[in-house]
Amino acid sequence: MADLEILSREDFSEVTYLLEVRHPLMAKAARPGQFVIVMLHDHGERIPLTIADFDRERGSITLVIQAVGKTTREMQQQCKVGTSLFAMVGPMGIPSPTTKAKKVVCVGGGLGVAPIYPQAKGFKQSGAYVIAVLGFRTRALVFWEKKFREVCDELILCTNDGSVGIKGLVTDGVQQALARHADIDEVVAIGPPVMMRACADATRARKIKTIVSVNPIMVDGTGMCGGCRVKVGEQVKFACVDGPDFDGHLVDFDDLMSRLRRYTSVEKAAEERWTASCRMSQQLGPSALDALTSGKAPQSELLELPDPFSETLGG
Repeated sequence: MADLEILSREDFSEVTYLLEVRHPLMAKAARPGQFVIVMLHDHGERIPLTIADFDRERGSITLVIQAVGKTTREMQQQCKVGTSLFAMVGPMGIPSPTTKAKKVVCVGGGLGVAPIYPQAKGFKQSGAYVIAVLGFRTRALVFWEKKFREVCDELILCTNDGSVGIKGLVTDGVQQALARHADIDEVVAIGPPVMMRACADATRARKIKTIVSVNPIMVDGTGMCGGCRVKVGEQVKFACVDGPDFDGHLVDFDDLMSRLRRYTSVEKAAEERWTASCRMSQQLGPSALDALTSGKAPQSELLELPDPFSETLGG
């Protein structure tokens, strides 16, 4: 059995999926909070993905991915049980420290639910009282509820539509936890930048230590390119080698979100080119492709077919 073989796959929604990848050495070395950089094929993009779980005995690591761009959608189509990834580098980043906190709130929003799991498990194993606050848009997108209940003392589910748990955002769940417990030592939040900033704002008045895991643009993962720089207080840090965990009360979220939007147009163009190629190869068949390459059919007509992913909902 080769390394990087996909051992199992689970689809949580139309765009959110789990891949369990064989890599005994990486599973042995992995720690909560770390990430990997993955390439699907030899001409593929290098993308950073947080390690959602690891199994040292099975020799595998687990990734939870949301198909939101060209590469993640391509992986969604091609990554099946028995296939293999071309390359995976890691574990990278500084592991989340196991503090002496006695009571911790672990907050995950949407796709951030997956990487907060190993942190919650790590805190529980170190003897802390763990409260998990997980946010989803609706009940149909909830995943890993049972896994969290097994490692947490309390679980607060939040959904935008109120279909399960409390109706509201994860910050409503955080406020509920703060109201119930006056002795919370630490809050760890993983999710979209706007969510992590809201969590930091919620704990600021009580001066509760709040750690956030940032996921800026990243290229090499070794601190050389500078693409993942983050302003933390008066300092500039690099998420790949100094993080990804930082003090949420010091992170400049405005700068972070501005940098995340910097390549939006380039990413959209790459996705559109890939989508057009998929439509031609999968829906039109060889004869249409021959017509296109021979110049007998206008390209604009061949690209008019509907995109099957255009109206999917994510976690």
